[in-house]
Amino acid sequence: MVQIIALIKPFQAANVLRALESIDVVGGTVREAMGFGRQKERLHRYLGSEYNSSFLPKIELVVFVRDEDVAATTKAIISHARTGRMGDGKIIVLPCLDQYVEW
Repeated sequence: MVQIIALIKPFQAANVLRALESIDVVGGTVREAMGFGRQKERLHRYLGSEYNSSFLPKIELVVFVRDEDVAATTKAIISHARTGRMGDGKIIVLPCLDQYVEW
């Protein structure tokens, strides 16, 4: 069993979730998150005032898949979440001990 954590842009979340429907995902969670990376310290304007937004909105997608489905799952996430611009997100793959995971 493997846990895959994907941090993606919010407008790509629906595409990624649709792509994961065809894969045998054991379980998962979707959360709203805020994150930063290389795009730190952006200045924005709102109603004539400038403000600093170090953290940008992201979606944290956590899914559990069997070992044989890891490659297909990461490929589906990458192909449907990538825009080619900075801030597309991250994918983290963590092993889970089957004896501690129960569904």
